[in-house]
Amino acid sequence: MLQLGKDVTLYLVAFVVVLLGTLSPVWATALTASLYLFMTMFSFAQVPTSRALQMLHPLGSGNVSVVAHRCGGHDAPENTIVAIQESSKNGATGVEFDLEFSADGVPMLMHDETVDRTTNGSGPISQMTLSDLVKLDAAAKHRLRDKFAGEKIPTLEQAVEECIKLQLTIYFDVKGHPDEAAAALKELYKKYPVLYNTSIVCSFEPKVIYRMRQSDPEVITALTHQPWSLSRFGDGAARFSSPWKHLWMTLLDVALDWAHHHVLWKLCGISAFLTEKNFVSPDYTLYWAQRGVEVVAWTVNTKVEKDYIHDVLHGNYITDSLVEDLM
Repeated sequence: MLQLGKDVTLYLVAFVVVLLGTLSPVWATALTASLYLFMTMFSFAQVPTSRALQMLHPLGSGNVSVVAHRCGGHDAPENTIVAIQESSKNGATGVEFDLEFSADGVPMLMHDETVDRTTNGSGPISQMTLSDLVKLDAAAKHRLRDKFAGEKIPTLEQAVEECIKLQLTIYFDVKGHPDEAAAALKELYKKYPVLYNTSIVCSFEPKVIYRMRQSDPEVITALTHQPWSLSRFGDGAARFSSPWKHLWMTLLDVALDWAHHHVLWKLCGISAFLTEKNFVSPDYTLYWAQRGVEVVAWTVNTKVEKDYIHDVLHGNYITDSLVEDLM
């Protein structure tokens, strides 16, 4: 059950917007009440705080967790078994890796929709079978390709087994395929129950997280968010040359950001919020802590950034390298 006192801002904003749009207090009251009923009926409760903290802080409360992005893609070929092993050796608390599906429906570790950027192959992963994918060299395009030559693209289950063996927490990053991903992950959680306390499912797409909670409400989840991503590239440059289209996408960015902070997190019942490092601050961390949600910053690559997150915010962060200062 939602606590109205904690969420009065959401319903007050909804009431005012509807009132201004309809000029009818009756309609404003009715629609705001409908929103409250909808949120009450269809929102998922957060998993118990003790379980979320056990996953987010496996070394104990107050200890910062360092998570290897794409299994530590700077230090070893990204999303591979050897990268998981290197991350563990270099002191990572956990790893984050990406999920895609082969043509024959096998969940694989791959960030992109194609294999071109990271392997010696070419083409969409969705058009390649498992037997095709295991022939590729996942180290072919890496800066340390000679050291890790011949490394294979692992299946999701192979990666999970390695993480369990090395006692690493897992951040499953799901970028699409909500139904397929939820089904595949549900089977993994059934086969490896330890995952309930050692892993978290994350996505930029709220529908993925909502589908995961529908499939298994006991799974710990997080929303991933990058402000202004609809209107701007990662470097801040505008995505669109048309001023009107840029303005429209900026307005959508504002709406999406508001939805993440006031509606979507509650609807999905998340335990963590993964956001771009430049937007993390003491006040921002406090905002989410008051809602029982922990902030995890990404991608934190310089020593200065790591020291700030660790020493000032005492928060978890995701990084490309455990051993180098990536200026």
